[in-house]
Amino acid sequence: MHRRALLIALLAVAAMPPALAQNNARDQSFAAFVRDLWPDAEAKGITRATFDTAMRGVTPDQRVIAATQRQPEYGKPVGDYINALASPGRIQRGLAKTNEWSKTLAAVEKKFGVERWILVSLWGMETDYGAAKDKWDVFRSLATLGYVKYRHPYFRNELIVAMGIMQKNGFDRKQMVSSWAGAMGQSQFMPTNVVDYAIDFSGDGRADLWNNVPDVLASTANYLHAWKWRNDLPWGFEVMVPHGFDLMKSRASFAEWTKLGFRRADGKPFPRDDATTGQAVLFFPSGAKGPAFIVTPNFLVLKEYNNSDAYAIAVGHLADRLHGGIPIRAVWPKDDRPLSRNARIALQKRLAAIGYKVADFEGHIDFDIRDYIRAEQKKHGMLPDGNPTTALLEKLGVTPAR
Repeated sequence: MHRRALLIALLAVAAMPPALAQNNARDQSFAAFVRDLWPDAEAKGITRATFDTAMRGVTPDQRVIAATQRQPEYGKPVGDYINALASPGRIQRGLAKTNEWSKTLAAVEKKFGVERWILVSLWGMETDYGAAKDKWDVFRSLATLGYVKYRHPYFRNELIVAMGIMQKNGFDRKQMVSSWAGAMGQSQFMPTNVVDYAIDFSGDGRADLWNNVPDVLASTANYLHAWKWRNDLPWGFEVMVPHGFDLMKSRASFAEWTKLGFRRADGKPFPRDDATTGQAVLFFPSGAKGPAFIVTPNFLVLKEYNNSDAYAIAVGHLADRLHGGIPIRAVWPKDDRPLSRNARIALQKRLAAIGYKVADFEGHIDFDIRDYIRAEQKKHGMLPDGNPTTALLEKLGVTPAR
């Protein structure tokens, strides 16, 4: 009887249209993913009732898979990206929110040592001050990413953590919404960050990042404080590069940059150096033809929030504008064509192959890699500004995967 049942099942699958057979196989595979997830969730304190509530009716979401290929920080001209995010409308709304929540912001500044402008800027960047509502099912999104092993095992683990958040706080299943990638609430914290950094600042007994603005602002400040944000330093600032400067030099103290002839575009003095400041970095996000910035350790803290240079500049610039700062003075190049993520990964692999130390192959071009790029640009007779371009890829014989 068992052999007969198996034969009938095999014949049924063979008779299915290809698309239906593929969907059936995928459903069975996803069911196995969920089944294998349960022991790990149980080991981390998730009850069977919570697990079943979280996963009931969940299926893979093809929109989430497609979204992994549409990162806004890649491929779009940096100037366009920054201008869109630090727009006049967002500045105006941010000033209104800063005024509305001034007492809360003062209390948060006092407790965490993070200035209000950067907190309001992050709030505006992530969810337009709470106006942009989460609309994805956090469990479906994270289960999809875990199922396809995207950045495995990160998203699989985040799925279990999200279950714990619902269980601990008694949140309704319908409240567990997020971005396509599982970032939750007005601060867009991933589940692990919710556990590590979300705090109840309003005193109502739970940290609610979806609806409670004091919790949102204080949790964001708590996150930045934990990553060593310094309120005595700017994130960075636009500079005027002296004529004839050797672009191979990318790091120096503030005093050294001043001695080399650099000046801030806003006319303000450079910060004072101290024993803990470290070196400030000269950065051309669109190459030497575009704006130049000198960035501080706070810039790297912003990248802990979102590991994107363009994002960190946009947050910093919006914060400056909220605080009365001037627009970026230099003109962004019209021919700026940032590399795609696949192209950046291919460049990283090529640099590693020719002897440079590359920490990961996820497409993030950090300042060490920009120094490697400078060395290769100089070797090939190019302007050594540290900016990765298609011209550099051609010189290095790199062909990105499509």
